[in-house]
Amino acid sequence: MITVAKTGNEAMAEAMRQINPDVVAAYPITPATEIVMIFAKYVADGLVDTEYIPVESEHSAMSACVGAASAGARVMTGTSSQGLALMYEILPIASALRLPIIMCEVNRAISGPINIHCDHSDTMAARDFGWIQIFSENTQEAYDNLLQAVRIAEDKRVMLPIMVTTDGFIISHGMEKLEMIEDPIVKEYIGEKKPEYSLLDIEKPTTVGALDLTDYYFEHKMPVIEAMKNAKDVILEVGKDFEKKFGRQYGFYEKYKLDDAEFAVVVLGSASGTAKVAIDQLRASGVKAGMLKIRVFRPFPAEEIAKELTGKKAIAVMDRSDSFNTCGGPVFTEIRSALFDSQNKPSITNFVYGLGGRDINVEQIKNIFESIRNVGKVPVVNYIGVRQ
Repeated sequence: MITVAKTGNEAMAEAMRQINPDVVAAYPITPATEIVMIFAKYVADGLVDTEYIPVESEHSAMSACVGAASAGARVMTGTSSQGLALMYEILPIASALRLPIIMCEVNRAISGPINIHCDHSDTMAARDFGWIQIFSENTQEAYDNLLQAVRIAEDKRVMLPIMVTTDGFIISHGMEKLEMIEDPIVKEYIGEKKPEYSLLDIEKPTTVGALDLTDYYFEHKMPVIEAMKNAKDVILEVGKDFEKKFGRQYGFYEKYKLDDAEFAVVVLGSASGTAKVAIDQLRASGVKAGMLKIRVFRPFPAEEIAKELTGKKAIAVMDRSDSFNTCGGPVFTEIRSALFDSQNKPSITNFVYGLGGRDINVEQIKNIFESIRNVGKVPVVNYIGVRQ
């Protein structure tokens, strides 16, 4: 291992360099610009063999990625917020064609009003496009998740695109200690790309993206559905192999003092670190507090999460985006659904926080725990940190 100090964006760019994809197509957008900017320098300096395509928009970037991946290339890109939104038209095409494209997605609020800071509205809006979604708490996880993403996406049982996310500015521009794996070891770990098909293979002509109406559309969606189910086993296998090789453990989620907890929060991304501090302080005062940090949001590990949370007195689901459905954020609705059939399910309360990059601090999370300890005395959906 090589210990260095890197920002989240630098860590992702370093992982991309070590992966050495065949093609990267991208268009810059804050706060993800640095990832492909740094990588473009690697290309210019001859440190990678990548064909870098500077396109005129994010829509074109994902279109170029689809074309390159259809030709059999290992393909990566990076984006954020409105850039991801401009890709929305192409994202479900990538999954329908079973193209294992890897995206570095830096979580940023969707306009409007225009905002360049972190919330999860961009990623959550893309949650049902057939892309695997992996969230990172810190720089180390961003690096590790990106390396694992290649193995997961290219597994023959999966063959789906993946977006690995970090929280904008909090992680993307925050400097942290990073333990990097040596280049030759990463190259061996990633392995060679073995495409299922290639548009360039004239011996085996392939039609890609044909018109598909009522006769076969449904049938051609089923392989994507099955692949997402298969991804659960592959994610766990890749996580165990990564731990065996490099010593860092990864699964669908991370538990923090959860097993004996009476009260728990469910969190994604960088706020997990703040929650850990709050939990330590609450434990010191005698409160049995704990946390479940979701790492993999798609495929959603409903059954596994339900087992972890069943039997708790109360849980608070923290959403860094809102569904505008009047009944809770996207993580809350998934968790509530997962627990629906549980015989001993806890009281479940939703706390929407941090929209547009507003900070969440230790005291606010301690207040969330205090609220859910008063079971039945707080609204089901709450907005914390907003000025009234």
